[in-house]
Amino acid sequence: MDQFVAGPPEKVWRALTEPELLARWWAPGDVAAEVGHRFTLRMPGWGDVACEVLEVREPERFVYTFNGTWTLTWTLVPEGRGTRLLLEHSGFDLDDRQGRFAFDRMGPGWRDEVLPRLAALVEGETADATP
Repeated sequence: MDQFVAGPPEKVWRALTEPELLARWWAPGDVAAEVGHRFTLRMPGWGDVACEVLEVREPERFVYTFNGTWTLTWTLVPEGRGTRLLLEHSGFDLDDRQGRFAFDRMGPGWRDEVLPRLAALVEGETADATP
């Protein structure tokens, strides 16, 4: 997936790594940009999901496990006055019926709902900071 965000990578990074901002566009949780940090996201409809940070390269790359089998890899690339946010959601077992179902639903969810909320949050904060 990718999403253009009309805000600098530093603001997108904050939305990914600061608990109060993450809760505004996706889910509450005690996220931190520290390799090895274990945290929980409280996912609506799913409950608590265990995560662990695998890689941190501020403000370019943030990688963590999600539910023990999936990995979310966020890559931030400066583009003009904004950021191209790339998301790789991997680890699906496509031979498993539930894994296939999740895979089929996640793409549209990220693309049509979740990533646009992140972009709107960052863009709103960027507009608020502009004189």
